[in-house]
This record gives sequence, C-alpha cells and structure tokens, in this order.
Amino acid sequence: MAPPRGDRKKGKGAGGKTDLGPERKQFKKHREKEAAAEQGDGDGERQQPGSAAILAAASDEADFPRGGRSFLSKDEVAEARAEAEEDFDREVKKGKGKGKRKRKVDESSGFGADDDLGTLFGGATTGKLPRFANRITVKNVSPNMKLWGVVIEVNQKDIVLSLPGGMRGFVRSEDVCDIALKENRKDNENSICAEVVHVGQLVPCIVMRVDDDKKEGKVNRRVWLSLRLSQLYKGLSLDALQEGMVLTAQVKSVEDHGYILHFGVPSFSGFMQKADKENVKIERKQLIQCVVKAIDKTRAIVHLSSDEELLSKSIIKDLKGLSIDHLIPGMMVNARVHSVLENGVMLSFLTYFSGTVDIFNLSNPFPSGNWKDDYSKNKKVNARILFVDPSTRAVGLTLNKHLLHLEVPPINLKAGDIYDKSKVLRVDKKAGLFLEIPSPTPSPGFISIYDVSDKDVKNLEKKFKEGSSLRVRILGVRNLEGVAIGTVKDSAFEGSVFTHDDVKPGMLVRAKVATVEPFGAIVQFSSGVKALCPLPHMSELEHVVKPPKKFKAGAELLFRVLGCKSKRVTVTYKKSLVKSKLDVLASYADAKIGLVTHGWITKIEKHGCFVKFYNGVQGFVSRSELGLEAGTEAENVYHVGQVVKCRIISVLPASRRINISFIVSHNRVIPADTAKIGTIVSGVVERLTAAAVVVSVNGFSKGTILNEHLADHHGQAAQLKNLLKPGHEFNQLLVLDIEGQNLVLSAKHSLIDSASDIPSEILQMHPGAVVHGYICNIIEAGCFVRFLGHLTGFSPKDKAVDRRVEKLSDVFYVGQSVQSHILSVNTETARVKLSLQQSMCSSTDSSFIRGYFLLDQKIAALKYSSHDWTHAFGIGSLVKGEVGAIEEYGIILNFNDHPDVVGLIEHHQLSGSTLEVGSSVKGLVLDLSDGVVNLSLKPELVRSARNVATKKKRQRAAVADLELHEEVNAVVEIVKESYVVLSIPEYNYAIGFAPLMDYNSQLLPCHRYDNGQRITVIVGNTPSSDPSGRLILLPKASAQDSGLSGSKRAKKKSDYKVGSLVEAEVIDIKPLELLLKFGANLHGRIHITEVLEEDSAEHPFSKLRIGQKLTARIVAEAEPSGKSGKNFKWELSIRPSMLKGEFEESTARKELNHTTNAVVRAYVVKVDKEWVWLTVSRNVMAHLFILDSSSEPSELKEFQQRFSVGQAVKGRVISVNREKRLLRVKALDNQCAQHNIDKIQQSESSLVEQTKQGDIIGGRVQKILPGVGGLVVQIGPHLHGRVHYTEIVDSWVAEPLSGFHEGQFVKCKVISVSRSSEGSLRVDLSLRSSNLRTDSSNSRLFDEGATCMHRVEKIEDLLPGTEIKGYVKNVNPKGCFIMLSRMVEARITLSNLSDEYVENPQKDFPIGKLVHGRILSADPSSGRVEASLRKNTGSKLEKPDDINYSDLHVGDIIDGQVKRVESYGLFITISSSELVGLCHVSELSDEPVVDINCCHKAGDMVKAKILKIDEKRHRVSLGMKKSYFDSGPTAGTNDDEDDEIAPMDISIASQMAGYHNRTLVHPTAEPRASVLPLQVSLDESEGSDLEDNCDKGHEIANGTEANDKKSDKWLKKEARKQRELEISALEERALQGDIPRTPDDFEKLVRSSPNSSFVWIKYMACLLDLADVYKARAVAERALKTIIPREEEERLNVWVAYFNLENEYGSPREDAVKKVFQRALQYCDHKKLHLALLALYERTEQYQLADELLDRMTKRFKTSCKIWLCRIQFALKQGKDVEYIKAVVNRALLSLPPRKRIKFLSQTAILEFKCGVPEEGRSRFELILREYPKRTDLWSVYLDQEIRLGDIEVIRALFDRATCLTLPPKKMQFLFKKYLKFEKSLGEDNERIQHVQQKAMQYVESSLPSQSQ
Repeated sequence: MAPPRGDRKKGKGAGGKTDLGPERKQFKKHREKEAAAEQGDGDGERQQPGSAAILAAASDEADFPRGGRSFLSKDEVAEARAEAEEDFDREVKKGKGKGKRKRKVDESSGFGADDDLGTLFGGATTGKLPRFANRITVKNVSPNMKLWGVVIEVNQKDIVLSLPGGMRGFVRSEDVCDIALKENRKDNENSICAEVVHVGQLVPCIVMRVDDDKKEGKVNRRVWLSLRLSQLYKGLSLDALQEGMVLTAQVKSVEDHGYILHFGVPSFSGFMQKADKENVKIERKQLIQCVVKAIDKTRAIVHLSSDEELLSKSIIKDLKGLSIDHLIPGMMVNARVHSVLENGVMLSFLTYFSGTVDIFNLSNPFPSGNWKDDYSKNKKVNARILFVDPSTRAVGLTLNKHLLHLEVPPINLKAGDIYDKSKVLRVDKKAGLFLEIPSPTPSPGFISIYDVSDKDVKNLEKKFKEGSSLRVRILGVRNLEGVAIGTVKDSAFEGSVFTHDDVKPGMLVRAKVATVEPFGAIVQFSSGVKALCPLPHMSELEHVVKPPKKFKAGAELLFRVLGCKSKRVTVTYKKSLVKSKLDVLASYADAKIGLVTHGWITKIEKHGCFVKFYNGVQGFVSRSELGLEAGTEAENVYHVGQVVKCRIISVLPASRRINISFIVSHNRVIPADTAKIGTIVSGVVERLTAAAVVVSVNGFSKGTILNEHLADHHGQAAQLKNLLKPGHEFNQLLVLDIEGQNLVLSAKHSLIDSASDIPSEILQMHPGAVVHGYICNIIEAGCFVRFLGHLTGFSPKDKAVDRRVEKLSDVFYVGQSVQSHILSVNTETARVKLSLQQSMCSSTDSSFIRGYFLLDQKIAALKYSSHDWTHAFGIGSLVKGEVGAIEEYGIILNFNDHPDVVGLIEHHQLSGSTLEVGSSVKGLVLDLSDGVVNLSLKPELVRSARNVATKKKRQRAAVADLELHEEVNAVVEIVKESYVVLSIPEYNYAIGFAPLMDYNSQLLPCHRYDNGQRITVIVGNTPSSDPSGRLILLPKASAQDSGLSGSKRAKKKSDYKVGSLVEAEVIDIKPLELLLKFGANLHGRIHITEVLEEDSAEHPFSKLRIGQKLTARIVAEAEPSGKSGKNFKWELSIRPSMLKGEFEESTARKELNHTTNAVVRAYVVKVDKEWVWLTVSRNVMAHLFILDSSSEPSELKEFQQRFSVGQAVKGRVISVNREKRLLRVKALDNQCAQHNIDKIQQSESSLVEQTKQGDIIGGRVQKILPGVGGLVVQIGPHLHGRVHYTEIVDSWVAEPLSGFHEGQFVKCKVISVSRSSEGSLRVDLSLRSSNLRTDSSNSRLFDEGATCMHRVEKIEDLLPGTEIKGYVKNVNPKGCFIMLSRMVEARITLSNLSDEYVENPQKDFPIGKLVHGRILSADPSSGRVEASLRKNTGSKLEKPDDINYSDLHVGDIIDGQVKRVESYGLFITISSSELVGLCHVSELSDEPVVDINCCHKAGDMVKAKILKIDEKRHRVSLGMKKSYFDSGPTAGTNDDEDDEIAPMDISIASQMAGYHNRTLVHPTAEPRASVLPLQVSLDESEGSDLEDNCDKGHEIANGTEANDKKSDKWLKKEARKQRELEISALEERALQGDIPRTPDDFEKLVRSSPNSSFVWIKYMACLLDLADVYKARAVAERALKTIIPREEEERLNVWVAYFNLENEYGSPREDAVKKVFQRALQYCDHKKLHLALLALYERTEQYQLADELLDRMTKRFKTSCKIWLCRIQFALKQGKDVEYIKAVVNRALLSLPPRKRIKFLSQTAILEFKCGVPEEGRSRFELILREYPKRTDLWSVYLDQEIRLGDIEVIRALFDRATCLTLPPKKMQFLFKKYLKFEKSLGEDNERIQHVQQKAMQYVESSLPSQSQ
C-alpha cells in the first residue's frame, strides 16, 4: 500500500530526474480526479496514490544521456525528490481547509476504512518503506490479481470462496474447469462445481472482474474469480518449474497406475503415481495440490506427488529467471523480517521480492500489546503467499501455523452467537479490539473501531482495558484467517432478529420496505436480514393485482413471519394474521386435536379445501366440515387467500396429514331423532340449485338431493328436476351420507327398495354377492362405486363391461345406479374389487322397469293438472277419438273430454284401415306416457276388449290366469326407447311391458325388436302385485340368467353330463376358443379344433358371432374356475361329426394317435423367438422350429411377424413325444403342399430320416470357418450341416464368403447325408442357386447358359487339357493343392504354377485364391489329379495364329491387358499373343503420373502405341500418351477410342478403394500411394473432364504455340517426379531382391534408407504381422524423428500410416487417431492431412466422424475448392437431399474467391451427374453457360456428361445449341469435330453425319468471306 499522506513529506526517493517541473500539471489533474472521487464516495476511504510511485513512473520516462549514467549524485537526487514532494503537497493544500482537517483525522487513525482505497505497496516500486501492511479489500481488488481462498459453498452454478481480509468471491461454473468435457452435460444434480472442488478446500484463484451492484443508494462490489489453470498459470513454462515447487493441478484422466494432470498450459503435462494408501479418492476434473518431484524435459512431463507431509514442507527455491508471474498463492517461501510495520510485518524473500504480513496473519493468532517483540530484524521465518498483484507488484504473505501446514484454521463460531466473557488482548486505537472468545476452544476475535459503540468513541484506550471482559455478538467469520468479527454495540443486542437463525415462523417483526416489485415487496429487518412479502399477502383482498399504496420504499410496517427455509424468509401483512391472538401452527408435531388457529385457503376443490399454515404446514377440510348450507358450493362462500379460523380434528404426523374443520364450536346440538345413514326419511323441497335440490327433513335438518339421485333412469331425472317446485314433498328418501349437519339424500327407487341390503361397512361385503350402489367417479382404469357412507369399491376396466370399450365414460355416467358383483374384499387395505359386467349383474327381478313406470306416473301427475285422464285411458280399454291429422309416423287423434291428451295410432296398428281427417274411430289403449296415448285398431285386440262387458273384468279375468315366472309367447306391438309393449295371444291378448335395458346397461346398445315379432317372455309381475298396475314381462334370456323360472331353474349342473346336447349362446370369441352360456348360468368353452372337421380350409370362427345360438355337445368336464365357485366350465364341441350319431367318449378324448410324416392342421398358441407353439387338439400340442417354417430367407427373417395367435398352420409330423403329448412339425410349403402330401402318406409306415438328400430347406449361418473351410449352417434345433467352399456360389468368384455373416438365413439343398463310425450325422449342403431350382424347364435353360457353374463330381469326368477353375486349399514350397469341387482336388507343382519364376508360392498363391488352369493328368484309380496354371503349356508353333515380333511394327496401335503394375511402369500383354511389352511410367500420360497404382491395376484393358522393338532382347517398348493417338491419319478413330477409355480413368476411385482394402496399413503400404480415394476421384474428375477440355480449347485457340508453352511449364516438375519414381523403383527392386523378413533385417534397411517412408511402413507392417503393436508405434515415432523435415511427402506418408495403425489398434480408436492427428498438424501440410484423415474415416465407414471433420475443414479451408467438393461428394454419397446440396453450394460460393467459383460450379455439376440427380447438374451447367456462353471447355464437359448418360435426343439438342454459337473458328471446329465423333460412334447413320457436316459447311460459308470470284 502507499504510505499515508502524513508520511509523504519525510520519504526519500531512490534515484530519478531532478527537473520535475513539467510533471506538476499532470500531478494536479490527477489529484483533482482523486478529490472528486473522495467527495463522491462520502464515507469511503480518501487516500492518494503514493508520490514515490508517481515519481518512479516519471523517472522511467526520463531522457538518459549516452552511456545511461545520471549526472546527479545520490544526495542531489534525494534532495530534489524531497523538494518535489513539498511543492506537490503545498499545491494540493491550497483552498482545502476542510480536506486538511479530514486528512489529519485520517492520519491519526492510520488504519481502517481509509486504508481500503490506497494503492497496494510493491517493494520493487519505490525505495520508501510503508507504514502499514498491504490489505485486500473490495475497493482495491483489481482484475488479474491472484488470491488464495477457501471454498465455503459449492452450488450447482457457482462456487463461493472466502478470500483474504474476509472478502467473498464468486466463481461461475464456466470458470471452474479447463478440461473440455466431451460428454453432453444435462442440468441435473451432478454439477461440475462439485466435481472440481469441495467445501473447506484451499485453492488459488485469479480475479476476472469486479462488478458494481448499485442498490438502495449503496455501491456493493462483487468479485468474480476464476479457477481455470490456463489463466492462473498463464506464461508458465517447463524451464520455470523446479523440484519442490507446490502447484495446483487438475486431474485430466485416471489411469491404471496413476493420474494424468493438467496445468492449463500446452507445453507440458503432469503424471502422479497412485499411492499405496490414498486417504481421499481422486477423480477426474478434481483440483488437487501437488509438489514437483522430478521434471522430464525431453518428454515434457512433470512427475508429482500429493503426499501431505511433503506438501506442507516444500519450499520454493531462489532461481534465476523467477518473475512475479511465477508466484502463485499457496506457495511456501523462506523469508526474513525486513521491518515491523504498524499493523504487521514486512518480509523479504527470494532475493528480489518483498511482501507484507498483516496482523491477522501472524504466527500467533492472539496478538498481545507487545507482539512486535516477536519479529526482530532479519529473523528467518517460513511464509506462504496470500495474494499477488502483478500491476503493483504487491505481495501479501501469511505466517498462520495452520495455513503453513495447508490446513484451514478451525473456528467453531456462528454469526449471531453471543459470548459474555470475551477477553480483550490488545487495544489498537486506530484499528479496534483484539479478543479471545471463549468458545469450546478459545478463538481469536476482532472488533472494528466502528463496531465498538453506537456513538463515536474518541479515546478507545480509556474505555477498554487489556485483560477486561466484554459481551460480544459475532457478526461473521474470516474463514481464511480463522478470526471471528464481532460487535459490542448496544443496538446489536436489542433486536429479536439478528441473523436468519433468529427468525421463527409466526413471530411479529417490524421491518422497512426496501423495494417493491410486481411479485411482492422486499423488506429489511433492523439487523439487515431481508424477507419477501408475496403479493397475495400484502392485502386481505381476494385478488391483489398490484401492491397497495402503503408499500413504499422506506415505509416501516408490522409483519408476521410465514416461514424461513434456506435463508429465504417470507412474511405476511394480512391484518387477520398479524393481529391474530391464536396459537401458531408451524409444524406437524405442534398439531393437536382440538387446536384452534388461523390459516389461509390455498385451493378449493369440489370435495373440500386446502388450508395452509406457517412454515409450509398444510391441512385439508372435507366438504362436510366446511360449514356450508345445503345446496351451496364452496367457491361461492370462500376464496383463495382468505384467512379462516379452523379447528384440528385429526392428525397423522408420520404421513404429514392434518384434517381440519371450519366448524369451530364444539357444542353442536344433535337432536335425538336425527336421521342416520341408511334410514328412510321424508322431505319437503325448500329451494332448487343448479346441481341439487335442497329439502327440509323433519323440520330442522337440511338435506340435498343431487340431480343424478332424483331417478334411476338418466332421462327421468332431468324431467323431474324441471317440474319440481318448493313445497313438493318426497315421501321416501334414503340417507346416503351425513356431511356435518347436512344430509346427503337419494330418491332413487333402486336404492330405497334395497336400503336394508346396501352395505355401509366393509365387513358387510361378501364375495359373490350382488348389491346396489351408484357410480361416484370414473377414471381411465375403471369405475368407483359408492354404497352407504364413504364405503367405496373399485371395478377395473376389464371387469366393468363384457366387451372391450375405448372409454368407460361412454357406457357409464357419474351418479348412475348400478348392480355390483363383489369379486374380492381385502379388509386390511380396505379395498373392494367389483364387477359391473351385465352377464354377472343382470337384474334378478323387474325392479328397474317397475321404478321407471312409478316415476313416470309421478312426472305425469306433476305435469298435467287433471289426474282423472289416466283412469279414463286404462291400458287395454277401448276409447273413442276423432282423427285430427295424418302424419308420416301415424294418425293423430283428439279427445273431446280431454283436450290436453293426444292419441297416436302407428301405421302398423291400423291393420289395413283407411282413415280420414274428422272421422271418428275407436281403438284399444296400448300405452300412455307423457300425455300421449298409443292406440291399436288391430281386430284381434279390439275384439278381445269387446268380449267382456267392462274392461276391468276383462283384464282381471285374462291376467288372473297368469302365474308368476310363467313362460309365455308374446307379440311385439310397440317398441319404445326404454321398453317394449307386448300382447299375449294365449291370454286374450293381455297387454304387458318388457324392459329393453337394465341398471348397468343404460348407455349400452340394447336388443332391438321388430313390430309383430314373436318372442318368449316370462311373467315378472302381475298388475295386481305391481304398484304401477301393469303387467311386467321379462325376456327369456334375462329370466334364465337371473334364475327366475321356478320349474326351469331347478335344472342344475348335475342334470348335464358328458355327451349331452345343449342349446348355448356365444358370449365371447377369443383367438383359440369360444365362450358359451347355457342352462342355469352355466358356462362352457369350445376349443378351436372342435368347430370344423380337419379337412376344412376356412377359419373355424369366421361365421360365428357373439349372441349366436348354437347346438353343442358336451365332450368333457373341466376343472371349476377359481373366480366363481358356482360356475362350472364344460368342454363342448360343435363339429358335425360330433353332433351326428351316437356319442362315444373315446372318440371325444382324441388320444395321441399321430404318426411320423402324418399331415396335421394346428393353430398358433404362442410365438417365441425361435419356436411357434401350436394346438392340434384339446389335449395335444405341437411346436414348429424357425428353420422348419420355411426355406425362404426372407420369410425366416420375418418369422415372428408371419405367425399370429389363432392362425391355422398345416404341417408334417417329424417327431412324436407321447409322454408330453407333444408333436414336432415341419411347415408344408403352400406351392407344393398338395402333390407332396400323397407321397408322404404313402411312406407313413416306414420311419425315415428327417433330412433326406435332395431336400431344399432353410438354414442359418452358425459359423464362418477360416481360410477355405466354408460355412457351418444350422438346419435344426440340434442339427448342423456344412457348406463346402465351392458350394457357396455358382460362379467362380474371388471371395465367395464376402456376402455372408453369422446369423444370416440361407436357402440350402441337402447334397448328402451320412453317418460317421461314431454314429453322428453328417450333412453336406449347397447354397448354389443352380442347385436350388426345382422347375425342370428353368434348370435346363440355366444349364445351357452357364456351363461355368458346373462342378466336377468325379475324377472320370476330367480329361487332359480340360480348362478348370478352383480355389487354393494348401500351399508349400513345392507347389499347391486346389479344390475343384467338394469331391475333387488337384495338385499343381511349383514348375506349373506360372509361366514366370515363382519365388514365394505362399505370397503369390495365398489360401483361398481363385486360379484358372488346365488338367495335365487324372488317375481315377489313385485319385490323383495333376493340373497346371501356365498359359504357355506347349510350343509356340501350336498356335499359328499368335502374333510374333516380326508381325509388330513401330507406330502400330495395339490392344492389351495390364499384366503387372510396377512403380516404374506397366507390363502389358499384347492381345492375341503371348508377347509382353513395357510402358514406362514416363510414357503413361502427357502429364506427370503421381501414383501409378491409382491409375492402373492388373487386368485393365488398355490401348498403346509401339515405340520400340528389340527382337534380340525380346523387348517391346510401348507408349500410352494421348498425344500419340491424336496425330496422324487415324486421328478420328483414335479420338473415338480415347473417349471410351477416358471414363474408365475417371471412375478408378472405387477400384482403388477395393485395392487399398487388401493392404495392412492402408494408403501408406506403398511409397507413393498416399493419395486418398476421395481425393483421387475429385482430382481425376477435375483433370479429365474439365481441365483436359480446357486445354483442348486453348489448343484450338492458340495452336502449337500453346503446346510448347505447356510442355515447358511441366518440364522441370516432370524431371523431379521422374527422379523420385526411379528412386522408388530402385527401393522396391532392392526389397524384392533381398526381402527383409525379420525386425533385424528391417533395422539394417532403415539405416541405409532413413528417409524412405516405404521402408519404414513395411517395417511397421512386419511388426503388426507379429502382433507387436507397441513396437510398431515406436517405429512410427522413430520414423517421424529420423526422416529429415524437407521430405514432407515422406513424413506425410508415415503420419497417414500412423493414422491407420491407431484406427485399427488404438483404444479407444477415435481418441487415439485424434491424438496422432493433432500432433501431425504441427509438422505437415494441414490440408493434405485433413484429406488423409477424411479418407480414413470414409474407408472405415465412420461417417459421423467424417461429417464432423468436413464441417471443420470447410470452416478452416473455406477458400479451397477441393475441400468444398469433398463436402459435396460426401453428401451425395450419403444420399442427402437436393436442398442440403444447394445450401452447401451457396455457402461455398460465399467463401470461395471469384476465380475459383466457375471451377467449383462445374465440378459440382459433374458430381451431381455422377452421384446425385442429373437434372440438378444440368440446371447448374445451364446457369454457368448463361453467364459464360463462349467457354468451349464448359460446353465440352457438359456434353461429355450427357454422352455418358446416353439420352441421344438431349445430346443432339445440346450439340445443336453449342454449334449455333458465334465463336472463333478454331473453337467451332472443336465443337463440330466432337459432334461428328459422337454421331459416328452411334453407327453408320449417314443422314445424321451429313447433317453435321452440312451444318459445319453452313457455318464456314456464313463466317468466312466469299472467295468464289
């Protein structure tokens, strides 16, 4: 720090310039700025920058005389400096009296707040000593300052550090870690902060920035730090490190033996070995402290240790070159005391540095008054660096004993604690008090001078004496120094709230409003603790939209604390809560039954309210405890946020549940005769609400009837609600529940009738019983059914309805009356499972329809005033009316006596009568409902009424004969919505009514009847016994289900036996069975095999439907079902053979009488991964293996999809297991099933093998054997066959196994089946397609056309001279054996292997190679076959047609085939001869050939020109340059042929890729083969299609002059390339002459050719053959160090080989390749290297990595045309759409320079023609030519691409366009010549040729001047 102002006059500077006049103005301006800062800061510190520092800066700018020596002596300099300081102070003091007084006060204090703004003191800045030690505060902290801190908080997004001086710093998560995280981090609990550091850890950090946070008129500065080592150790090099230096490192990775450490600098890394006993587990990304043990400068690796003892003792040594940037906080140094300051000690260390230790960092944490005596001058001490400020060179040190041992000083004090007997150790009048606080262990404390008293203290030493005791309150803790900061102000002990820990829920506090926000107000207590008052709690109003006017900044209000969690305090200003005198409920433990307290409503539901109390406690108020009046809803009485008084009625603290009540009074008067649940009461309607009817019960109780509980029928409930008025009396109401004083009632007829049977407790419920209830809720999983009280059962969705439905809400509604079948009751969990299925819950009586008619009468009585009309229109009586109208639906009648009643005669009731309007008619009353009387004019009905004098006597006489439950026949007269009107002819046409629905089926589709239909019904109720006075009838099915018929229901299951015929109804159809119902609620099933006979082809269930009646025979009795003990299941059958004739039980049993090879029909039961399980009959199962299901691979692949449960499968039995009653079957092919069955059944008696010779079966490749072993194919569960190497494919191909993989399904033919001597079965298979053909005609055609597919089966078939093909089976130095077929092998001796000398047969004839030769001899007796691969087997005279040397002439153009490719040229076999010529590499092309292997390979057909013939030496020299074919009389034909050859050059990239795949180390296995497949493709397309044609265009324009310039241009380059190729040829010949085979041989070779990448790569390949990957890597490293830097291509070859090595053997290979790639970038051409890596990724199909690499390449080399073309070619190969390609092209055009854009667009168009959409290529060429129409090179390339596609019309149209251009004659000549060449290539179409010639002549005539004269 700079010294205080008072000391500046006395200080002496060290050296400088005496002439200080010019600098005075600058000082003055600077002082004015500082003064302004002082006035703006108010209470801030007002300290000047040190004049000495400024003078030193001035002296730096001085003009030194020559020699650098000052003319002034030291005394003169000191004198001048003192005078300058006096002048400066005198100038500053003018006009500043107040400032002077303030400065005096400041000087007297000397320590405290005004120190904070001073500049830090740096020992090297000035020769003057400071008075005070450096102190770091938020006001003088600056960016790039390095600090030591301790972690006190680790949050998800930041870290909080405690810094020197008690400051706090913050580290954002992005500034925590340097290491790039590869994994995609999700925002979950695992924060990166927690992975790097932990609480209590000491870490060095660097200041990033200091933010000013201006709030509430104050400036709060927040310090942002970084833990990133790249910033902390910026500039640190390996040379600056020394042994014993303590560094902070980050764990980059955890290895087996240690840890790789990262220091943020790329120049070196660290390694720390794992200790034997690690106290703390070290993980990746963790920050650790470690000490340097050793430095390996050659490998740039630092070896470190984290031993705690070593760390605490390691001291940095004094070395040359150590700068202040190398000082890191936390380092320990040897220091000596330089001087003692007023508040600390000044130390010097490392010779050149000095630093200060403030009083809080001394070795004794309890400083006494004579602490200075402990630090004599030059005393040696150990100190650790606390902070470093590079800008001022200020260094802070600490002598704290704990920090010296790298431990955080322990302190057990908390903010807010009060300690009464704290001892004063020292009184510093300028700073404050130093204490010893008596916590469990004495802790050092400090009280600032500002916290001594609420008033100003002038004389601190008089008020406080050393050794006295004080009452202290802790304000905070300095974690790094281990010092507690306290206060002894009286105000600190007065307030109830001092820290967050003092805040208790429910306490009243007074606070000031700090800020008002839209979401609430921030308030502050007197102690500084802040709290939030949420917007809803700022007022008692229901909807608080904005803060009330009372809430203004600075207003002091009274609040009550709502809660305090995680230092987040919330308060309320609601007056009801603030003024409440009731007890506070702040925890579930405090909740006691009967406690009355205040709370506030948070949510209102239909079934109750949620109420919240203090500290997050929540309770629930059920609807019955809300205190609502009957019929009112909670939301109409209460609102969210309302404060309510409530009483606790039950508590479950463990489950945090509290039930409360708004009814606070305990003494509720409960009358003695209050209705109980389940009783019947009467009530009078008081009022109606939207959802209910409110009634008065017994005069004093209130009750509510919900709308759904007015009637059983949904429609009737709505009708009744509309007719009800206050005063209406309900005679019978059932009490369902009691909610407080309110009764929940029901008027449902079903519930009232069965009130005594409805359970109210779970103990009253018994499984199997059917009880009445109502649906109270419907969810997706099922329905909840409520009974009396809160007793509720649940019906799952599958048990709610008989047939599956999408939504249960479509078939049930809330409030619906239902009958429930109890399935199970669990009293422990209080759960009841129900069934609502109509089949189990149908009504046992006529209660539903009876209740319907009773309520219908009540509705009619309420609706119509006159009640006598119902008596006048009695059912069955004759009434007279007048026809009022004739409508489509019937005849409308009017009755004079009853004008409000309407009559209706439906048309089918007219019985042929014709009526007119106004006529009178008399009819029989069928029904009356809702004011409508239905009449009938049927004669039989009218006649039946006239037979009796009065209708009553007639009806009674007719009905009297009917008995209850009697079965009668009835006729349907009218069909209504809910019931049907019937007449019973047998009983004088008595009128009855039958229901169409039941309780549970109201919303389900009901059975429909037709008018006049005859049905059988059962009497349910007679008019005399029914309250409605109607005859109730029930359909027969319903009656039987309910067991109503008395005589019929006596027939029980005992009456049925096996063999009985029964009438049954289908109730469900499942995939494998029918479920039926018959008799008295009996159930049975029909197995799928018991429906049709076995020979039937249709599906058994195809003609059956639910509800269908069937006649079935009982064939067996099944076990009783566990779900219902009453229902027995029977096994039934409806097979015609079963129903006819007598029943025999033995026939029904269907014993297992199947035999092998029998054909059976079975049905799928289950499909596994490899088996299909089938049912053959009720007792017999079968299974089908996957390979037995088909022989087609496509069908085997979709095995599980081909079979579904219930599907019919026809198969042949191949094995029978009688014990398990299990068959194994093989599926019959549909195509040949019929004609094969007969053959199979003929051989039933004799058991044959499952697999026979000639069978075509399905198989699965189990294993691919190495070499020529062939395939092992699975053909059964435990049976495998073998496919010979020659039986895999038909044609002779090089690698027949290339298309196969393990697990692949194949179609194969059994060639032979045999058994070994051990008894195991051997099956030979063939996969050849010619063997798999079954059609004879097809096979005949096939054999005629493909004789090459023939395999020799016998040696007798082989004759000498026969041409053969085969695969090499075995090789030895004497020759090899080849396989001609699976039965025949041939031997080839070494002399017959080739026409040339074979040095190494193992290399030239590897196992599996395909060879072509002739038979020399065949001996069937010995089984020996001799063959030869030599083409020249006899004398040359044997082939008189062959060409010899005399037939060849120099200049001849010959065709030939490339025999061998060498680095120096091609060996070409001349067609129709055995002569071989050499085309030297210099004669291959007019342009230099970079890599001959990329251009040609063995087997290519080429055209060459004979350059030289040497008959004596039998040598022919050939040339293949294009210039040889363009000149001479045959130019036209040669041009044609050249154009045919050119595309072959362009498309060589794909062939190259295949060739390179055969090498071990891909492109680098040959010396010049480093050009990559993708690069070759693009280069060749550029050269062949565009550049060549460009050259042609220039030739036309400039003639031979251009050729000369071009040849001169390439001359030097070609010579250099030629020399390299010759060297390469020499290297290869040397290798061939003496091939190295061992690492020692290669060592000799690399010494002789150290710069040859070819040799090094061969050496690597040799080591990889020996499986020594580690040594191969070492050789690669040696090669890179050995090859001289100027051999860039050679080094590049090695790097690419290194890529391939790591890609093959690296672990993980992706990271290994990337590491090598990053290294290679430092030495090689970046573009070439990227292209090499791209080719590697493409070749190994790592397309995602290739795509990412291309993205980087297009950004890095965005001006490279080749890179963008790579991007487009890759995208086209990946099948990207057109829009994507267009986007890439647009990006490229923006990036490429203008000169490259035409080339790029044309090359893109060529690629689109070849790999993409040709139409896009056309459009791109058209765009280019529109801008550059005179570019013949572009026209030529465009035409070449169209010619390649072959659309003749398009080509001709394009030629016509091109030849119509106005171009120079030479260019037009080129276009016409190309046009003519194209037409000639199509054939001898003279018209087209003449057309072209004529067009050319026209151009000549039009362009050249006429010379006819």
